[in-house]
Amino acid sequence: MNNKAVILGCNYYIGLSTIRCLGVNGIHTVAVDYTDNHNYGAQSKYCSERLIAPHYKNDKKAFIQFLKDYAKGQSAPPVLIPCHDNYVEVVDEFLEELREFYLIPQDVPGIYTNLMNKEILHRLASENGVAVPETVRVDEDQFFEKVESILKYPCVVKPTDSPSFVAKFRKKLFIVDNKSQLVEALEKSKQAGLEVIVQRIIPGFDDHMYTYDAYLNQDSKVTNWVTCQKYRQFPINFGASVYTGQKYVQELHDIGAPFLEKMKWKGFAEIEFKKDADTGQFYLIEVNVRITNLNNLLYKVGMNIPYLTYMELTGSPQPPSALKKDTNRVFWYFYEDLLAIRGYVRTKQLTVGQVFKSLFKPKAPAIWSWSDPKPAFGFLRMITGKILRRT
Repeated sequence: MNNKAVILGCNYYIGLSTIRCLGVNGIHTVAVDYTDNHNYGAQSKYCSERLIAPHYKNDKKAFIQFLKDYAKGQSAPPVLIPCHDNYVEVVDEFLEELREFYLIPQDVPGIYTNLMNKEILHRLASENGVAVPETVRVDEDQFFEKVESILKYPCVVKPTDSPSFVAKFRKKLFIVDNKSQLVEALEKSKQAGLEVIVQRIIPGFDDHMYTYDAYLNQDSKVTNWVTCQKYRQFPINFGASVYTGQKYVQELHDIGAPFLEKMKWKGFAEIEFKKDADTGQFYLIEVNVRITNLNNLLYKVGMNIPYLTYMELTGSPQPPSALKKDTNRVFWYFYEDLLAIRGYVRTKQLTVGQVFKSLFKPKAPAIWSWSDPKPAFGFLRMITGKILRRT
């Protein structure tokens, strides 16, 4: 295996699980970050090499040149794996340049960004017969009347560009209960220079959220897939997975596979769906185009996404697979799950007894590993430092 794997962003458990999934198979892993601070993923025993690059936002051209210069010094083109949405956006912007030096699943500039953009995704899904939450755009005629009659309050104000919105507001969206709150949310977004849309909230508790995790080969055909069900997320109700279980749902594949194949997608993608508690219909919420938060869960149940990516791009595609049974295993991000549990209990969405009962499942921890404990201690030091600075 002369091709190295270059992992962008290792200050989060997604980068850590990617390093482990590759390193356990003997692949040379290269962790790239813009600082040594808090990149606990690079502390894994499976990390072969650590690099500090220019900041991908502060100096994009220097960052891209850094990646190109590194690749030029290798005996074979490395496989490039971004593990954060911001890195995905930069890779997409310079896709043609980077493909001269790296192995990357996609070959169409803009395809990453299009599926990440909520408004473009909404249009693409609608055009291909996939249900999406009813949406009103800010520039539509009779905007407020449509919000009140079609969406009804409460509804959500969502960004078209999630990474920029989260960076600014530290949340994925605004929940508004009336017209005045809607006006305020729109003004905040406008002042920040961020485009937003307004959508209906699909009824149902957080356990009505599901994921379709799929790998598509270079012919844009789904070869490997798993479905999962969220149990808890943080921030609660509109956040990221913190306690999610593998759950076989054939309907998600029946909806998700044709859509991704029509998009001519290549490599990994995760579609998030919400099941309407009143009708049972699945609505497409968003598409994650980088390695998922649930990566360690997928690995534990038999779908090693980083390895599938690496092996196909280096000429050794792996056999197809589909998990069509329930394993009862759950992804668990312990730290944020504690915060989520506090929120659910305080708002009376869950009881302590319900939470306690849910914990007796085999786990796929986000960070902890008995065979590779150092990253967990690095994470603990980081969290402890943040807590001490607040006091």
